[in-house]
Amino acid sequence: MHISAFLIALAAVGVMGFANQRGSTCTVAALEEVVLKGTVKRLIALFEASLWAAAGLVLLNAAGLLASVPVNCAVGLGTILGGFLFGLGAFVNRACIFGTVARIGSGELSYLAMPPGFYLGSLATVRLPGPTQLDGRSPLIAASAWLAVLIIPLVLMRLYTHVRYLRQTGRGFLKHIWSPHVATTMIGITFAVTMAVQQNWTYSEVVSDLAHGMTSGLFAKMLLGSALLVGATAGGVTAGRFKIVKPDLASMAHHLVGGTLMGAGGLLIPGGNTRLALVGLPLLWPYAWLAFMSTCVTIYMALRLRTRSGAAVDARRFRPRPRGLN
Repeated sequence: MHISAFLIALAAVGVMGFANQRGSTCTVAALEEVVLKGTVKRLIALFEASLWAAAGLVLLNAAGLLASVPVNCAVGLGTILGGFLFGLGAFVNRACIFGTVARIGSGELSYLAMPPGFYLGSLATVRLPGPTQLDGRSPLIAASAWLAVLIIPLVLMRLYTHVRYLRQTGRGFLKHIWSPHVATTMIGITFAVTMAVQQNWTYSEVVSDLAHGMTSGLFAKMLLGSALLVGATAGGVTAGRFKIVKPDLASMAHHLVGGTLMGAGGLLIPGGNTRLALVGLPLLWPYAWLAFMSTCVTIYMALRLRTRSGAAVDARRFRPRPRGLN
């Protein structure tokens, strides 16, 4: 690996962590917005990040800069079960993989219990039969030569709309570029840039590799993971969100259990919601779409049940007592 290319990837990951903190990119938070507010802004932003990742992968492959294309996997019962376990774990953890990084970057130290839990979950399911890897190419990659011709003008058009918006509103460039909606775009682009240099670098993938006894390229992956956390912390500080919150046993237990469920689900799928959203969905892999939908449905149902149970408790608590007969 060339040092210059790795430094570019390192910078891209740092920007990704910063954008993740500013954009509040988290599947749990997006679905919580759906349940509590009835809006889908964050969910749309997540899919827009997938679209930008797809555009980046197409352009990189067309230019011959994509080192290797991620492997497709067969759809099976493990795909649905893995999505269910991962979604349940994310609900218990109160954040997905990216959301956990943002919480740690904001100073919520109890979330540090999540990665060890993820390792335990990966270790517990490491001997289960994994999904069959397929040899077929992604239709997106197969058509990258002519898709690049369409994507380039679309990218330029999108940049033009941003410039026009800034001129019309007089909004500062930095304030606009780090707004939640634009920040998710930055995540998709920077993730694609990193894919040109290093695959399987996120901390969830590193932990899964360790569970399998794979240590190849571990130092480089650790550096990239550290850059992601540094970027998230910088985003928390500049946004005024950073505040050290001392961990307590109850919170750490939540994150440990949540991480364990996420680790088990991520190994069955395979991959966590970050890789599904920024790699599997853009490449149009069926297993990724099925697993992501299974994850989202599980989180949504869990949030609905929590909301209903909370409303029922409040109703019982504030129900007026019947008056006695005079």
